[in-house]
Amino acid sequence: MTTTEMRRIASRWRRIPVLLAGIAGLLLCVVLSLALGARSVPVATVLQALFGDADSRDALVIIDMRLPRTVVGIAVGAALGLAGALVQGVTRNPLASPTTLGINAGAGLAVVTAIFALGLNRPGQYIWFAFAGGAAAAAFTMALGRRAGDLDPVRLVLGGTVLQLVLVSWTSAILVFSERTLDEARFWLAGSIAQRDLATLVPVAPAMAIGLLIGAGIAPALDTLALGDEAAKALGMPVATIRLAGAFAVVLLAGSAVAVSGPIAFVGLAAPHLVRPLVGNDHRLLIPGCLIAGPLLLLAADILGRLVARPSEVEVGIVTAFLGAPLLALLARTREGR
Repeated sequence: MTTTEMRRIASRWRRIPVLLAGIAGLLLCVVLSLALGARSVPVATVLQALFGDADSRDALVIIDMRLPRTVVGIAVGAALGLAGALVQGVTRNPLASPTTLGINAGAGLAVVTAIFALGLNRPGQYIWFAFAGGAAAAAFTMALGRRAGDLDPVRLVLGGTVLQLVLVSWTSAILVFSERTLDEARFWLAGSIAQRDLATLVPVAPAMAIGLLIGAGIAPALDTLALGDEAAKALGMPVATIRLAGAFAVVLLAGSAVAVSGPIAFVGLAAPHLVRPLVGNDHRLLIPGCLIAGPLLLLAADILGRLVARPSEVEVGIVTAFLGAPLLALLARTREGR
């Protein structure tokens, strides 16, 4: 083993405490998610409900409503955080996110069209329409972004932006002409994990698991890809195959998350940017970090949404959009100043 390799291994081990601190923060958010809401309960009651007596009214609320919501938030946040890291690694564009591929807009149009044409009225019925719409939009965006047989980051962003505008316009047109569709779709389109039970998560859990395995498998290749296409090819890496695998994983992860919760913006963009200053650009650390940061951000936003308008609540998608817009402006200014 060379000295350089030993230093890299030592550097990775020095960053393990950062990941452990992130896990501790996520556990804190889990406890707060179970304790806070329209009716707050003491932490002792939460622990009693989880590990002891579940017959009290507060315990039943925690077990039947808040615990499934929290589990869904963890899964959706992890999927979005990982999808953000992968799409940024695949495109070498630090401002890319699952939204850039048009997944949110495609899923939104598919769900609104299904509600309008088929009369759907429950979130559980939207899942496969949302997944298919998001996947189709991502595939079309990737086709627009291809240049000379490979993905061009600039073309990908431009193609995704144009497609997103078109799909959002079509969605708005349907909502304007159908008040019933608007009434049914508006809460899903806002992005929320409220009233989501584990049965909603089960159908997309395999897709999330496959996306996670692919993302973990290509992590070392993404580090090589960051050197540039020519350098990666010179090192013998199949660039096109890695990009295709990464894009497929993003579709599985983000499509599943949107299918469950509706379109939630900025989590996929923010998670990698919050993790990189702490663990560096090594995707073998960045990916676990995003798996922690994604649900931490989502649960924190969900908790904030419950508190700012009690006894009502603000959907988590609105909170993340409100907080994410300044973040995007800050990232743009930071890159401009480099």
